[in-house]
Amino acid sequence: MDRMLYIAMTGGREIMNSQAVNTNNLANASTTGFRADLESFTSIPVWGDVHPDRVYAAAEGMGVDLSGGAIRSTGRDLDVAIKGDGWIAVQAPNGSEAYTRAGDLRVDAFGILTTGAGYPVLGEGGPIAVPPNGQLTIGADGTITVQPLGQVVNALAIVDRIKLVNPPGSALIKGEEGLMQMRDGSQAQADAGVTLASGALESSNVNAVESMVRMIELARQFEMQVKMMKTAEDNDRAAAKLMSMS
Repeated sequence: MDRMLYIAMTGGREIMNSQAVNTNNLANASTTGFRADLESFTSIPVWGDVHPDRVYAAAEGMGVDLSGGAIRSTGRDLDVAIKGDGWIAVQAPNGSEAYTRAGDLRVDAFGILTTGAGYPVLGEGGPIAVPPNGQLTIGADGTITVQPLGQVVNALAIVDRIKLVNPPGSALIKGEEGLMQMRDGSQAQADAGVTLASGALESSNVNAVESMVRMIELARQFEMQVKMMKTAEDNDRAAAKLMSMS
């Protein structure tokens, strides 16, 4: 009886964890450049003195879905989308280098180029500082060009170049803040083969319909685990009654 209850209990707990992952994906279905988290269930034997006497159900993270999202045109000068594979280098909250596909860029009050989430975009020498300007354009190779204030229209100045990288997917891991980082803690090398599309943004790669169906499936699986725990309780009560009668 205790084995049955243990399996049902661990299964129900891990289904709740899986539901949290799926809910987070669904909540980010409209987040620019978001990459869905993947997970699956597995059974892990719990060993006794000689043989496994329990089975532990666990939801294991399977990494991140790196497939691309749809690219939509916005017409905004600071919006960029990566064509094909690649990442935009940004500065994570802890100061380390991280990577994102979110190209909803903006210039903050201090003149620093950031993503929509507020992460400073990295250039060839660190975070990119944009001087006051009358016009700003971002080239396909990430080069940022501005028209300085007070200058004629054709007086353009190159500010910096956005660091674009393209490390292997197996070398990346997603951090708690949703940014990708190198698994070994190193920094990826800039890749001149990564190009940008200006005036466009990449949508999340989360399929909202599939996530909703997955949510229903997990709810039914959790209900099944609860019923199994109730069955174990009923069986235990019946066995105790038989023992008392004997």
